[in-house]
Amino acid sequence: MPTASAVIEIPVSADQVWQLVGGFNSLPDWLPLIAKSEPGEGGRLRHLTTADGGVIVERLQTFDNVSRAYSYTIEQSPFPVSAYLATLQVEALTDASTKVTWSGVFTPAAGTTDEAVEELFAGVYKGGVEALRANFKA
Repeated sequence: MPTASAVIEIPVSADQVWQLVGGFNSLPDWLPLIAKSEPGEGGRLRHLTTADGGVIVERLQTFDNVSRAYSYTIEQSPFPVSAYLATLQVEALTDASTKVTWSGVFTPAAGTTDEAVEELFAGVYKGGVEALRANFKA
């Protein structure tokens, strides 16, 4: 199965980063690509609207506040993939330094190559973690 990931170090505490990203419905707070997020099913589902008007529906699969991580699947999107599972993880390196990893595994749709979807999501994750880090610049 194709995979993609992005890792970034952020010079603040893991608790500060998790406070911003730890809510499953908080993407618009830190990710410019997402204009709006509406929760559904008691917070287990999020209906996202992208900056260009696209619609993505994602379902929370696992959430661990102690290890600061959650995983989700895509139920509806314009992306040429199926069997998509992504994880966002926040790890303390020191009291004032944090590693954030956003990764996913997926199956490309018919007519799409592994390389094409890996490149697509590597770009999404890289842009996402860079946007996240930008929230903590002085």
